[in-house]
Amino acid sequence: MERKKSSLTTLCYIEQDDKYLMLHRIKKEVDVNKDKWIGVGGHFEQDESPEECLLREVKEETGLTLLSWKFRGLITFVCDGWNTEYMCLYTADSFEGELIDCEEGELVWIPKEEVFQLQLWEGDKIFFQLLEERKDFFSMKLVYEGDTLKECQVDGKAWKR
Repeated sequence: MERKKSSLTTLCYIEQDDKYLMLHRIKKEVDVNKDKWIGVGGHFEQDESPEECLLREVKEETGLTLLSWKFRGLITFVCDGWNTEYMCLYTADSFEGELIDCEEGELVWIPKEEVFQLQLWEGDKIFFQLLEERKDFFSMKLVYEGDTLKECQVDGKAWKR
C-alpha cells in the first residue's frame, strides 16, 4: 500500500483593534478553501523553519512584516482525498507595512465578534474558540469527510462543545 505524503503549513491570524485579518478565498478556481474565510499562510519551502514559513507567507499574501507573533497550536487535518496536513497555528499582534492585493482572495479586517458569522470550516470555529479561551499551546486533530467535520480531538481527547 502506498503511503500518502503529509504537508506542513502555517496559518496566522493577525490581530489589530479587536479584529482579525481574514482572507476570503474567492480568486482561485481550484481551491480546497474556495469561498471560505481563513487566516493567511501556506506551505513550507525546503529547509524552512515554521517561523521562516510564517514570515514569508504573511509577507507574500499581505505585504505586512510581522514584528510580534506567538505559536498557539499544532493542527492535524485529515480528509479523504487529500494528504494529511500539519498546520502550525499562529497569532500576531504587531506588524509594519501596508496591505497589498492578495492573489488568493480578499483581505478584510473583521471584528472578532463577527468572525463566527462568516463561512468558516467547522474546525476553524473550534480553534477560534480555543484562541480566545486559552493562552497555552494546544494540539488539535480534525477529521473531515468533504466539508463535514467527523472527529475533533484537543490535546489527545475527544472535543466536547
